[in-house]
Amino acid sequence: MVLSSLITPILIASLLIYCAIKRINCYATFCGGVKNALSLCLELFPFIITIFVAISLFRISGLCNIVSNLCAPILSLVGIPPELCELIIIRPFSGSGSLSIYENLLSTYGADSYISRCASVIMGSSETVFYVATIYFAQTKVKRLLYAIPVGLIATYTGTILSCWLCRIM
Repeated sequence: MVLSSLITPILIASLLIYCAIKRINCYATFCGGVKNALSLCLELFPFIITIFVAISLFRISGLCNIVSNLCAPILSLVGIPPELCELIIIRPFSGSGSLSIYENLLSTYGADSYISRCASVIMGSSETVFYVATIYFAQTKVKRLLYAIPVGLIATYTGTILSCWLCRIM
């Protein structure tokens, strides 16, 4: 038997033993956590729907293609293939949207191509900046995002450029 298959049962057993030692009512604590999670979901739901609608409108309207075509020459100057423009634009907004673009790139260019290797590293080394900001900052009630989003975008795009450079030399 593989050790990794035992991790979850060991963690659950450890938690139950800890609760028994500390005399904590596991069931009531679990139900309280679920209750808090449901209220959290209700609070975050409008923010999540808003970001999903905005991303869908951006892609369906054709604006994403227009922006991709405008950015392609600039990205080519820094060594990023123009085929990755749409992925680079959508990635900070949506993980699922960028995943569908990524899958399309893999099926179009093959898993071993330079474009697919760059896309793979971009997917693994970047974050959905606006989605994360929407979720975390909505929950923490932070309203001043003056530095958080620009720093996140700079880190994402720096990682994108460096990942394509590394894929080129490797």
